[in-house]
Amino acid sequence: MVTKQRSTNPRSGGHLRLAVDIGGTFTDLAAFDESAGRLTFGKALSTHHALVEGIQNTLDDAGADVKDAYLFLHGSTIAINTLLERTGAKTALLITRGFRDVYEIGRINRPDSYNLFFQKHEPLVKRSWRHEVNERLMADGSVHEELDEPHVRALAKDLRTRGVEAVAILLLHSYRNAAHESRVKEIIAEEIPGVFVSASHELSQEYREFERASTVVANAYIGPRVDRYLGELDQHLRQRDFSGDFFTVQSTGGLFPASEARAQCVRMLESGPAAGVIGTQALCKQLGFSDAIAFDMGGTTAKAGVILNGQPLITGAALIGGYERALPIQIPMMDIFEVGTGGGSIARLIEGKALRVGPESAGSQPGPACYGRGGHEPTVTDANLLLGRLDPDHFLGGTMKLDVKAAQTAMNSIAQPLGLSVAEAADGILRIAVTAMSYAVKGVTTERGLDAGAFTMVVYGGAGPLHASGIAREIGIKRVLIPFSPGHFSAYGMLFSDLRYDYVRSCFYKLAAVPFETIENIYAEMEARGREAIANAAVAPDGIQITRFADMRYVGQEHAVTVELPHALFESQNRDGIKRAFDAVHLQRYGTSAPKEMADLVSLRVTVIGTLKKPPLQQLAQGNAEPAKDALRGKRPVYFRGGMVETPVYARNELLVGNRIAGPALIEEHASTTVLAPGDALIVDAFGNLDMAVGSVR
Repeated sequence: MVTKQRSTNPRSGGHLRLAVDIGGTFTDLAAFDESAGRLTFGKALSTHHALVEGIQNTLDDAGADVKDAYLFLHGSTIAINTLLERTGAKTALLITRGFRDVYEIGRINRPDSYNLFFQKHEPLVKRSWRHEVNERLMADGSVHEELDEPHVRALAKDLRTRGVEAVAILLLHSYRNAAHESRVKEIIAEEIPGVFVSASHELSQEYREFERASTVVANAYIGPRVDRYLGELDQHLRQRDFSGDFFTVQSTGGLFPASEARAQCVRMLESGPAAGVIGTQALCKQLGFSDAIAFDMGGTTAKAGVILNGQPLITGAALIGGYERALPIQIPMMDIFEVGTGGGSIARLIEGKALRVGPESAGSQPGPACYGRGGHEPTVTDANLLLGRLDPDHFLGGTMKLDVKAAQTAMNSIAQPLGLSVAEAADGILRIAVTAMSYAVKGVTTERGLDAGAFTMVVYGGAGPLHASGIAREIGIKRVLIPFSPGHFSAYGMLFSDLRYDYVRSCFYKLAAVPFETIENIYAEMEARGREAIANAAVAPDGIQITRFADMRYVGQEHAVTVELPHALFESQNRDGIKRAFDAVHLQRYGTSAPKEMADLVSLRVTVIGTLKKPPLQQLAQGNAEPAKDALRGKRPVYFRGGMVETPVYARNELLVGNRIAGPALIEEHASTTVLAPGDALIVDAFGNLDMAVGSVR
């Protein structure tokens, strides 16, 4: 369902819309000047000791002044890194009496039955910091045992004495009745002033106590660090006369105020990768195709998401940290698969002289050996340099020189023990990296019942275009699109993000028996909340879009799938239509369906989006099939198919619409290099994207 409303609220002063994405190695900025219709970019090394410093360096690189901005959009890895690195706050968990160990017991998943080295997930909160609360609600939300407030106050005083920094609250069935959780939160705030407190009902309105416990604990665990960082960034901006609005990117790709992100930090776990998928969605609309794989390779990781039928795939929960040891996070987020392979991924020889690439990364400090900042182990970036794919004198437009000798010395630590040349060792590293990154693409396509070969793969991130051809060949993808300025694409994608609020209610109804009025009332309540949240936002939208979903399963099943339900099905009260939509999704996901079996409604979901003005699309000048002479920088030897091949190098900013290039070739730009392998070909489309045909000359 789509409804429209025009903006009536005045906008903050300024003409710039700024978007900053912090990655493991680089911090990227995209700045859109609405008065001039101009888009500019900036890039600087991430400063993990002081993230705000890296942001300011990026602003300086782009020549952007925050006092001229009315909107500052931000995505960061601080939330996910705090969780994965286990560097969060000293956290306590308050949970209903009798359920102290739910968080540690989990689901007892054992994905590899015969693995003697299997390790189950390790809780973020040790048992000594988990405390039981005397209270109990029934499954329908009615009170079975009243909350023992004096006991809660005693627990709070003990936690204060022990120096607790954050408190997570999980009381059974609070998704039905939040009264007890809310009161516990009030008591904790009264007894421990300044402590970060998070209650599960504020994050998730779904059943499954383990997943809800894991979610609220994660939010409390990362909360103090994320809250402090966002506060410092906001202060930094205000001190530089920024008078606009500060929004962060959620894991769904939508925007929400930084003030809300400081309390619900877990919602920005995948903010950067999600923005890249939103950018891919905008590119799909621009070029008129509906299905695409969004592939992002930066300095630390490689991520993949999917656009299907024009919409990004969203999941209601995700496992953070790898399946066998992961902690579930039960909030809506982009369905993204991630592997620990990036430009800074370190290559090492392990037992038996086996070569492993990643997941450890050199990051920005010290960075790959060729950065000359103290790194001494070979990385993927070092391999690309030694194979001729990177120009040591023109990295980042020549602002950062690369040290070839340092890269050779590092690569020798791999090459000599294996009896290989430096080039052969470097080639081996890239081949392993490409195989690892192909798993990310398969994770969001093949494992979701989708044929990866039928999709166009949009590749971005500073390191993505270097490996796009190899990954596509590994999977059987025939078409690859390299957008303009791929090294800044996630930041660019934020400029296309909208205000977004997601709501869910667990309900447990038989589809065949539940009155439509009951369903409609639940949807209407969630939609009203979304409209109110957007109406209270500092930035007024151009319109509001509302989409309904339902988690459904066949009667007798345990797990459900999420189904998008057009509003017309509710207007006509079409139960058969809802059932057919569920059957189709189940068939796609699992390869089977049961049209004659009855279905359950497990949870109802609503997405409320406040659409914002998008940057206009800019077209390049028309050229000929043959690139202009100024576009050819020269030639240099590049390693392909077991040997060095004299390869032409083109300057991307000199290419025009209609230019065609056959591989082998390199296309260089400020923050990235595209590798066109022998047998590949590309054409520059009307918007400056490099449209590659992999393995076949056009």
